[in-house]
Amino acid sequence: MSDLPAREAMEFDVVVVGAGPAGLAAAIRLKQINADLSVVVVEKGSEVGAHILSGAVIDPAGLDTLLPDWRSEETPIKTEVKDDRFYFMGHSGSLRLPNFMMPPLMGNHGNYIVSLGDVCRWLGTKAEGLGVEIYPGFAAAEVLYDDNGAVAGVATGDMGIGKNGEPNANFTRGMELRAKYTLFAEGARGNLGKQLIAKFNLGDGREPQKFGIGLKELWQVAPDKHKPGLVQHSFGWPLDNSTGGGSFLYHFGDNLVSVGFVVHLNYKNPYLSPFEEFQRFKSHALVRDTFEGSKRLSYGARAITEGGYQSVPKLVFPGGALIGCDAGFVNVPRIKGSHNAMLSGIMAAEAASAALAAGRAHDALDDYENNWRTSKIGQDLWRVRNAKPLWSKFGTYIGIALGGLDMWTNTLGFSLFGTQKHGKPDYATLKPASECTPIQYPKPDGKITFDRLSSVFLSNTNHEEDQPPHLKVKDMALQKSSEHDVFAGPSARYCPAGVYEWVEEAGNPKFVINAQNCVHCKTCDIKDPNQNITWVPPEGAGGPNYSGM
Repeated sequence: MSDLPAREAMEFDVVVVGAGPAGLAAAIRLKQINADLSVVVVEKGSEVGAHILSGAVIDPAGLDTLLPDWRSEETPIKTEVKDDRFYFMGHSGSLRLPNFMMPPLMGNHGNYIVSLGDVCRWLGTKAEGLGVEIYPGFAAAEVLYDDNGAVAGVATGDMGIGKNGEPNANFTRGMELRAKYTLFAEGARGNLGKQLIAKFNLGDGREPQKFGIGLKELWQVAPDKHKPGLVQHSFGWPLDNSTGGGSFLYHFGDNLVSVGFVVHLNYKNPYLSPFEEFQRFKSHALVRDTFEGSKRLSYGARAITEGGYQSVPKLVFPGGALIGCDAGFVNVPRIKGSHNAMLSGIMAAEAASAALAAGRAHDALDDYENNWRTSKIGQDLWRVRNAKPLWSKFGTYIGIALGGLDMWTNTLGFSLFGTQKHGKPDYATLKPASECTPIQYPKPDGKITFDRLSSVFLSNTNHEEDQPPHLKVKDMALQKSSEHDVFAGPSARYCPAGVYEWVEEAGNPKFVINAQNCVHCKTCDIKDPNQNITWVPPEGAGGPNYSGM
């Protein structure tokens, strides 16, 4: 393919990769500061919001900073939290934890239950109203560099490349979007962000980034079961003490309930299936009645950054910066990140606009890097920095208690634990299958619990079939000798969309990749024990098309 025509190029002051909360906040803030700046947002989803998946209870701190008058406008942010509950769950019962025991920062009053996808669609209209160009359906596939090695923009992927790697009749060359500064807001485990962290050694001196997988369903329930403004979180069953995670249940909108389950990806048992644990959770007496006779509308899954304060990489490099979940700004115990994502987009935009006003280009936005730790973002993450490592080190029962104690003392300005380390990256935590017990999961009933394929159908996932695989296996022999033979093929269980299978062919196991099912959660890129699978962007507009998520 070396004889491909040159790509057309467009020049901008700032290119933003990703139309999530961070990217849109950055674009809006840039135009608020200087309406004459040329700003473009490139988004791999078919439309703004198509790939956005979050619980979501949002802290309005980011919105209040970006759009102070938003409450006086017509927005999709309508349901304020009215009832905040925390439960510890056992197999046959549950215990509600008194709210007065919870650290103050864990409270949700004053927050809002939303579809974050709908919020992003609304922010997209605000950005376009200010003159931001938004290109949905175009995946940023390559970072562009200038002669000095500084980031000079991105290139969108070519379209119309067949499975054989050759152009077909629908071939269209990608575009080069060149900029003085490029902000990367791809979400957790961003493909380009991962490359930039490696190229510029941005992770040096930091703890490894940690991740979870969040699975979510949207239900429409009977009116008598709907409790607008109810926020309910739990931990414990069905996960064992050594496996971190928990649930959320949010009532909002027109008899809607968002239900989700998070599993920390440092789990050890290769037989564990986050999807099946989620389905088991819904069968518990505490929540099952909510879904009896109700209708499941949507399903999706997405990786979540969980490393927090000590895992945030260096954020800047010549020509650009990481923002939002590309940087890892989720507050794990609060299960919130959109407020920090927006605040990071605002901070990076202000640093970029100041640099442009001074006539600079393609250098490092050091003001952003130097100031985030003392900002609202840093303060938010600092107070909870030990919750995740204490949970991982001591298990659910003791770890959560110690994490809660640490959050209480941090409200007083000190910590008994200093700053804990995370230890191993998530891909290195699996034990060999020979040391673990298989988990027998119940069959789905088709009413409350479901299988993967019927769930993926509700995500409206679609990919152009005649294209190169976007899930790259570096070494198939290693996949067989290690992922299959040593770890019993955990890819078939950790993937929430049924992408991976080990099937017998002529008496030998064969690794099958059903890329059409992929919901772009990035779990395989994170959890494969040999880091042998790499997720890369498929053709633009491919993947899920979430509605109301």
